[in-house]
Amino acid sequence: MAVMVVALGVLYAELFTQPIDDFLPFLCVGILIWNFVSSFLTEGGTLFTGSEAYIKQIRLPFSVYVYRSTWSKLVIFAHNFLIYVGVLIYFQIWPGAVALLAIPALMLVVVNGALANLCVGIISARFRDVPQVINSAVPIVFFLTPIFWKPEMLKGRSYITDFNPFFHLVEIVRGPLLGNMPSAKSYFVVLLITLINLAITGAFFTRFRPRIAYWV
Repeated sequence: MAVMVVALGVLYAELFTQPIDDFLPFLCVGILIWNFVSSFLTEGGTLFTGSEAYIKQIRLPFSVYVYRSTWSKLVIFAHNFLIYVGVLIYFQIWPGAVALLAIPALMLVVVNGALANLCVGIISARFRDVPQVINSAVPIVFFLTPIFWKPEMLKGRSYITDFNPFFHLVEIVRGPLLGNMPSAKSYFVVLLITLINLAITGAFFTRFRPRIAYWV
């Protein structure tokens, strides 16, 4: 991860004629958060099918599998977070007290990720082609999200980010970690996404929970 961040940071800073001390931290935090967010979608397809043996032999709450999956992603994110610390030290950047806002923002991302993980896991247990569809769509969304490029490069086409929920999920964590206060719009969109996510996943889980053991 560190090698990829440095290599891509140097390359894209030259391509976009951006100061390396400004672009590389932006890219570093963006990639760390994007990998964390996208892993809930790309790995959600095996949430239940990958635990078939446990589901068919042991009666456990299905939430246990969501907690286990979420915890493993948090552990990996914590390991990769050391790269961000190294970037701060190298470029002598101090985000200030605003960085504390990244903690509740990360909790919102975790909640949305866990809900999406559960929803994708249920659908994938019934339709086994769904994970392949998601894995094909995630790279497209990646390039549409400001990870390798900054939102101000759009030059008047802000609708590309305004209607991209992944941008707001990334931005509420990335902004504070870079010393910037996220916009109220991003917080509003993420809260709206959380409510919609909760409603949809709750409906799916309530409706299809008894069938999961038969689908896997």
